[in-house]
Amino acid sequence: ALLASSLDKFAVEIRHLQRTEVLEVEEAFTKGQKGSSSMPHKMNPVRTERISGLARIVRSNLQAALENISLWHERDISHSSAERIIIPDSFILTDFILAETVDIIKNWKVNADRMKENIDLTRGLIFSQSVLLALTKKGISREQAFRLVQRNSLKAWKERFDFKDLMQSDKEIREILTKEEVNSCFSLQPYLEKIDYIFDRVLRDES
Repeated sequence: ALLASSLDKFAVEIRHLQRTEVLEVEEAFTKGQKGSSSMPHKMNPVRTERISGLARIVRSNLQAALENISLWHERDISHSSAERIIIPDSFILTDFILAETVDIIKNWKVNADRMKENIDLTRGLIFSQSVLLALTKKGISREQAFRLVQRNSLKAWKERFDFKDLMQSDKEIREILTKEEVNSCFSLQPYLEKIDYIFDRVLRDES
């Protein structure tokens, strides 16, 4: 049940990323395959949806397994009829879910350009934490740094301004951070620099 649930969690993330308004990752869409029956432009994530549905069955089998704990003097066989269904079904379903997940990952489409577009939609707001940390490293209190960043981030959010431009034009912030230091807060590199290390560690442990 835990393995099926973990794969379900992964599948739900893919389903979200394949939504038309997100579209950062897609299941492979084969020639002749149909999407939504009512909206021809949609390419539904049918395989990950299937994973989510089957994972629910595996989790529901866990309830029957828990019910099997209580036996009369540890000697009746009321559990046997349930186990003959839930044990093979759970193993077969989990094996199928795992195989589906592996195949989906091998053949999915990753839209890196769309990821960048979605990041840019925030107008720099995703870097608010980086600015906050940069300010605190200069010695001001976290409360003061939070106030300065929140003031500008809310203005960027509500009035659709570019967050970095607001930070550069804020006199209080510029008294603490230089133009170059502000610019360095708006880089994706710190979030990506450990990717190779993480994958190497995972694959090394797996081998």
